[in-house]
Amino acid sequence: MKPLGKIVRLQIQRSRLKLGEKPNQYYDPSALVAVNELRLTPKGAFAIVNGETLLDIHHSDHPHTRNSDGVNDLSIGFTSHYQAMRERYGDHVFDGCAGENILVAMDSRADLTQLQNGLLIQNGDTASAVRLTNLLVALPCAPFSKFASRSDDPHTVKQALQFLDDGTRGFYCVVNQEATITVGDEVIVG
Repeated sequence: MKPLGKIVRLQIQRSRLKLGEKPNQYYDPSALVAVNELRLTPKGAFAIVNGETLLDIHHSDHPHTRNSDGVNDLSIGFTSHYQAMRERYGDHVFDGCAGENILVAMDSRADLTQLQNGLLIQNGDTASAVRLTNLLVALPCAPFSKFASRSDDPHTVKQALQFLDDGTRGFYCVVNQEATITVGDEVIVG
């Protein structure tokens, strides 16, 4: 087991981030809600904010769920990936804007081979660690690529799609237990 870093941001995606109709879809991250505590279940994530339960759109009970057959219950990203995106595209690519539920502080790049055995999240109590499994690359979409590159030019969007692939945009994962995680919890390669 190897520590990757600490959770620096948790968030719920209340609704779709890709808006409009194809081929005129656009990306709007305003449906993201940062939270200090995220509750994980085998159906997805939710948070309690001001006494209200907010289901993430990838939670299978969300009325407009975007969960693809249980393979993307959650998503995770890394601050080092956002740094690379900002260096290429600018400061409008803020930490968390790609919509992942969990953002981990990390100095180096994470790739799928490094994460293939899953991740553990623990808050100091090894017995209550939660395991994230079945990690896979969250493929970038054209609307996010247009948002990041600030361009509709097909060549520029294609280059952005290529740059944002291989985990730069993040990873999907599955959780098979109930747990509560908080900002500051440690993430470990499992």
